[in-house]
Amino acid sequence: MTLPYAEPLVRREPQPRVIPEPPRVGEPGGPHCGLCDWLADFEHSEHRPPLWYDDNWALCRATGVTIPGLVWLTSRTHHDSFADLPDELAQSYGPVVARVERAILALGDIARVHVYRWGDGSAHFHVWFYPRPLGMLEARREMLPLWAELMPEAPQEAVADAEAKIAAAMAETA
Repeated sequence: MTLPYAEPLVRREPQPRVIPEPPRVGEPGGPHCGLCDWLADFEHSEHRPPLWYDDNWALCRATGVTIPGLVWLTSRTHHDSFADLPDELAQSYGPVVARVERAILALGDIARVHVYRWGDGSAHFHVWFYPRPLGMLEARREMLPLWAELMPEAPQEAVADAEAKIAAAMAETA
């Protein structure tokens, strides 16, 4: 069993479909995209700046981190999905993702880096990087986010150390 839940699990039926779907953050008719505001002027924001950024991308800290090294990457400009990324941005995505993965793996004791994209919360393009701790076999495949959600928050010193190392690795390879 790889789920972070005890047996017995009870199957639920899907809920009735909601059509039209309600607008997401950053979509017309939905809440304003605050991420766009922060990315436009994070030097003057009360929030901490990204770990690393260039003209196209910003690598950001997560909150409530249970696995040191968990970060997310977002486009500096407002786009919703891979389908609407301009060609230049889409072409720069792969090299940046590879750099982020190498930076996280360099932390040590990381077996794999899982990259996830969920687009249901915000219409601003972003992907998550989840480091799977070495030996945590129950968190393989799609199970890592479930386990990460239920684990205790990591010590702040460990999170800050991982963030500093990732930021330094990203700065080195710029």
